[in-house]
Amino acid sequence: MDRVAPETRSRNMSRVRNRDTGPEMVVRRALHARGFRYRLHRKELPGRPDVILPRYRVAVLVHGCFWHGHDCARGKRPASNREFWTAKLDRNLERDRRAEAGLRELGWNVWVIWECGLESGVAALLAELEARRNQASTDSIR
Repeated sequence: MDRVAPETRSRNMSRVRNRDTGPEMVVRRALHARGFRYRLHRKELPGRPDVILPRYRVAVLVHGCFWHGHDCARGKRPASNREFWTAKLDRNLERDRRAEAGLRELGWNVWVIWECGLESGVAALLAELEARRNQASTDSIR
């Protein structure tokens, strides 16, 4: 049973953002600090990736563990109102699969960074992008 009135719950849930989230901002700040320039939420791409780096053909999806069904403590599904939450979260998972497949079909390299692994995910992404940047600069010298 919910501890707050339905009007209060509705107001609270309406304030849950789907862009410019804390984890997304961490990724964006790290990319910008390392000199990588990016675009946000491109409507013409499947799933509107959170961040894209056109020069490197990389699309970054920053997933919250709960909303995107990660297999970690934060991704645990609620015990109450199971039918509703199962249907809702399963739709999210299916939408994520379609978006990733669509991006890959268009030739994008897709990176999924999970909220629970934010630090290591950002570090891995930056290492990959640095390697690509270094490779591009040595190719241009030859």
